[in-house]
Amino acid sequence: MARYDNYRVYNVEFSNEKHVQLFKELEEQSDSMSFIGHPREVGQKLSILVSAHKVADLTLLLKHYRVIHRILTYNFQEKIDRSYSSVAAVGTDVTKFDWHHFYHLETIYEWMNSLAKLYPNLITILDMGGSTQGTAIKGVKLSHKNTNKTIFIEAGIHAREWIAPAAANYIINNLLRSNEQDIQNLAKSYNWIIFPCINPDGYRFTFECDRMWRKNRQLFMTTYGVDLNRNYPVHWNSTGSSTDPCRYDYAGPSEGSELETQRLIKFIQNNVNKEQIRTYIALHSYSQMIMFPYGYSKELAPNYDDLKELGQRASVAIKELSGKIYTSGSLMETIYPSSGGSVDWAYSQGISIAYTIELRGPPDSEDMFLLPAEEILPTAQEAFAAIRNIVEGAADKGYYK
Repeated sequence: MARYDNYRVYNVEFSNEKHVQLFKELEEQSDSMSFIGHPREVGQKLSILVSAHKVADLTLLLKHYRVIHRILTYNFQEKIDRSYSSVAAVGTDVTKFDWHHFYHLETIYEWMNSLAKLYPNLITILDMGGSTQGTAIKGVKLSHKNTNKTIFIEAGIHAREWIAPAAANYIINNLLRSNEQDIQNLAKSYNWIIFPCINPDGYRFTFECDRMWRKNRQLFMTTYGVDLNRNYPVHWNSTGSSTDPCRYDYAGPSEGSELETQRLIKFIQNNVNKEQIRTYIALHSYSQMIMFPYGYSKELAPNYDDLKELGQRASVAIKELSGKIYTSGSLMETIYPSSGGSVDWAYSQGISIAYTIELRGPPDSEDMFLLPAEEILPTAQEAFAAIRNIVEGAADKGYYK
């Protein structure tokens, strides 16, 4: 099991161009610093996970170049230990499935199967096919009426973002079991296709080997993994991705090279018309953002104004629900440049309501991807509120006619 004893998390701010160049060099040269995003511009703030043996060097550099910074975490392993302590054991009784624990992939699949048995007229188990390591990529379809338009939700494309599959599971459960009439109406008015974990090998690896793993588990000679959210055939590897297999955002040897990518592409192309898929949502963490195309260009999407308005509507709904602030805008203007992403690809297939939702915590989170278990439920409720407001707003604008 990978350990992160005495690793620190720094949040740095680039006050001038020299700072930007300094950290670009550090990112390129050091395999002992994990950057959450790439150094790009003056004024940018960035979190960096720094291994224990590099802390002294970085401390001197920060002092010499007078870089504004904060130390968010002094021993990252403590966060990881806490994260693992909130995992329900394999073999957990799925009738006790809740939103106070994180779950192994096998338990999630068992829970989904139990729903299909309890609600055979509403729930269908879907299987995209096998992953790189032969693991089934499973989801559910919740349908009250075959002719409904469909909302598609994917989560877990980045393995370490455990809150995303948890939120997806909550959405399934809420649509299926809520006693609130307006939520029942939402469930009945649309069909819902939800895949809680579209990177199952990576997700399993975070439970068994390395909590901070991001990519899939494809082997390239001596190193593993492609960032599946840089692998889609839409302006592939044009910005915000790497050609180096050792990097966390490696785009793959070619566009659409990975089995997981191919499975999702085939599923969408086979079902976008048959199932009338009109909305595509990708759940991620962290940074509290509601984003839409494009990630690869500053050009505005044709329905940018509508997407911006719906995103802001979702942000307002979350603030009213929990007080949390979620920023909304295009991927390029809100988080960072990125190409080959699933949401940009889905949008290119004619799905004009397409969003990436980055869940808790804030951009300078001390927990990063290790959200405490007590925040699962409120975070999932925020995700549901956002999606509900996006869908209802899109319906008001005629997107589902």
